[in-house]
Amino acid sequence: MPDLKGQIAALVKLQELDSRIYALNNEKAGKPLEVKAVEEAFEAKKQNLANLEKESLELQKQRKEKELELAANAEAVKKLQGQLYSLKTNKEFQAMLQQIADTKADGSLIEEKILVSFEDSDKLKVKVEEEKNRLKEEEKKFLEQKKAVESREKEIDDILKQLQAQREQAVQGVDAKILSEYERILSSRDGLAIVGVINNSCGGCHMSLPPQVINSIKMYEHIVTCEVCNRIFYIPE
Repeated sequence: MPDLKGQIAALVKLQELDSRIYALNNEKAGKPLEVKAVEEAFEAKKQNLANLEKESLELQKQRKEKELELAANAEAVKKLQGQLYSLKTNKEFQAMLQQIADTKADGSLIEEKILVSFEDSDKLKVKVEEEKNRLKEEEKKFLEQKKAVESREKEIDDILKQLQAQREQAVQGVDAKILSEYERILSSRDGLAIVGVINNSCGGCHMSLPPQVINSIKMYEHIVTCEVCNRIFYIPE
């Protein structure tokens, strides 16, 4: 039977390493989500610019259609005016004059819409340019954020290699059976397998411990675990 007090002390040191390893692995696991979040935010800003550019093109298309409509209107006025002198009665002449006036009025409305379209296009061009400039700044921030996340990932990998090397050294002093139990608990209890008794309570789940359990821990005759969270107990020095 190995010296249990020494084994518990070795597990406490091992837990210190494993807690750091667990925390770093958790942080590393969240890094792809961080990158995805900044990428999605940047893509949303790019989409906003694309929408503005699309809106600008649509305005240009509508204006072209109105310009064609205006040209057709002018041609219609010209054609109606050409028919004036072939009319035989004053009534027909007056009716044609009214038709010409109505057609010209329609043309005036089309012209107004074209002018409004130009004004809207100019405003939209300003927005597009502002958004392009903003997007350049956002891209710079995005690339900096992405680089920082990737740099931290590399840093975590380097630290994990060092900790893993230290862990390989630390486990050599632990009995195989005790190590197996420790690692089983470690994997099922979020990287925390051995906890100190704090204020007569479990340092993991905070369950209050009766005096006989605390005495049993102090005797080091066998490993004592929590009835609730199954973690191994030790008494902090």
